Amino acid sequence: MAVSFLLEGKVALVTGGSQGIGEAIARAFAAAGSHVVVAARGEGKAASVAESIASSGGRAEALRLDVADPASVSAAFKTIVEKHGKLDILVNNAGITDDGLILRMSKESWDKVLATDLTGVFLCAQEAAKVMLKKRVPGRIVNITSVVGLMGNPGQTNYAAAKAGVIGFTKALAREIGSRGITVNAVAPGYVETSMTDGLSEDQKKSLVGQIVLGRLGTADDVAGAVVYLASDAAAYVTGTCLNVSGGLYIG
Repeated sequence: MAVSFLLEGKVALVTGGSQGIGEAIARAFAAAGSHVVVAARGEGKAASVAESIASSGGRAEALRLDVADPASVSAAFKTIVEKHGKLDILVNNAGITDDGLILRMSKESWDKVLATDLTGVFLCAQEAAKVMLKKRVPGRIVNITSVVGLMGNPGQTNYAAAKAGVIGFTKALAREIGSRGITVNAVAPGYVETSMTDGLSEDQKKSLVGQIVLGRLGTADDVAGAVVYLASDAAAYVTGTCLNVSGGLYIG
C-alpha cells in the first residue's frame, strides 16, 4: 500500500499561524487538502493568511486565539467543534521569546515565555485531546519545540526551559493517549529564515551558517514539510518522537 501525505477531509488547527513557520504550515496543510483554522492573537493577520489560502483554492478560516489564556483556548475549541464537528490535527506552533542573561532576567520575562511556549501547549493539547477522544478521531498533535530545547543557548534560559518542557510533555502525552489512536510528536527547528533572522547582520548570519552541517539557514517550508509528514497517514506508526529539523546544527 502506498503511503499518503494527503490530508483530505481533515480539519487542522495551527496556532501562531499568521506568520513565519506557522503560516508555512497552514499553507502546506491547505495544499495537502485539509481545512485549516489559522489561529493567532491578532485576528487581522490570521484573516489575511486565510484569505490568501482561499484565493489560491485552499480551504481556510481565521480564529482569534491567545494560547496563554485558558478562556480564549476553551472558546476557540468550542467554536471549531460547533462549526466542523471535529478536530483531526492540532499544531502547537505559537511561541514567543524574551531573551536575557539569567542575572538580569525578570520573573515577568520568565513567566511570560513559559505561559505561552509551554502552558499554552498544555492548554491546547488538553482541549484537542478532549475533542479527539470524544469524537473517536485518530488524531494528530504536533508540538513545535526548538533545537534550543535540545542544546541550550546562552541568554535564553526561559525559552530553552519551555521548549525542553515541550519535548517531555510530548513524550508523556504520547504514552497517555496513544492507545486511542492519537499520535503526539514534536518538531525542533533550528535557525530558520524568518522576520527574526532578517534583522541579523551578514556577519551574524555567516557565523550561524558556519555552525550548520548543511551550510544554510533553514526555511519555514523545511519545517512545514516535517509537520505535514507527522500529521499524515505516512506517520501513523510514529509517536512520542522529536524530529530535529536543524540542518545538522544539533546532532545528538
